Amino acid sequence: VQLVESGGGLVRARGSLRLSCAASGSIFSINFMGWYRQAPGKQRMFVAGITREGSISYSEAVKGRFTISRDNAKNTVYLQMNSLKPEDTAVYYCNLISASNAYWGQGTQVTVSS
Repeated sequence: VQLVESGGGLVRARGSLRLSCAASGSIFSINFMGWYRQAPGKQRMFVAGITREGSISYSEAVKGRFTISRDNAKNTVYLQMNSLKPEDTAVYYCNLISASNAYWGQGTQVTVSS
């Protein structure tokens, strides 16, 4: 299974970005897809996730500003990020949990300038 992320970049505060994560390979069952982020010198933290049943969760830091969505036909998950803040600056990683394993993308850099 491969996860390919895209959509990161440099944006000013209060701007928007949309991240995409496309999964490919032998995927028999996707139980969860989500996003984590890791700022320099900090641990990787949960941002948002969506289960197979469609249950969605967000971290408190992004609730109300970020929206996660999924296209099952394309095995793709999106993260719409609005009202970005400098503290959102991090490498964003896609995560997929199947019935048998967990996978990570290579990460995409998001930088928010003040």
